[in-house]
Amino acid sequence: MIVGVGARAGVTSGEVLGLVRAVLDEAGAGPDDVVALATVDTKGNEPGIVGAAGALKVPLVTYAAGVLAGVPVPHPSDRVRGVLGTPSVAEAAALAGGGQLVVPKRVAAGRVTCAVARGG
Repeated sequence: MIVGVGARAGVTSGEVLGLVRAVLDEAGAGPDDVVALATVDTKGNEPGIVGAAGALKVPLVTYAAGVLAGVPVPHPSDRVRGVLGTPSVAEAAALAGGGQLVVPKRVAAGRVTCAVARGG
């Protein structure tokens, strides 16, 4: 499973992990099924995302906004497009490797987004 994550600045690894675990549970999967956490490159140094990848013991994969903008997603956001230059972070990052979306974007407290794709 590839877990795509988007987050506001200052998000904690606990916030990220809480949503990741909930979304994995929804997918009928667990942390051992995750092969990578993925996000937009401008969030690649966000401590909460980096910490979550470390806690899951998976690599953090980042994509340029232009790459993510080219990935079709079911729930694009005009707000995210205006801020980051891509209409999706979580869903697009999960799907960027060519997989199939298992759980679409979920949001926690308006600070973290997460989506899960089965690798392609």
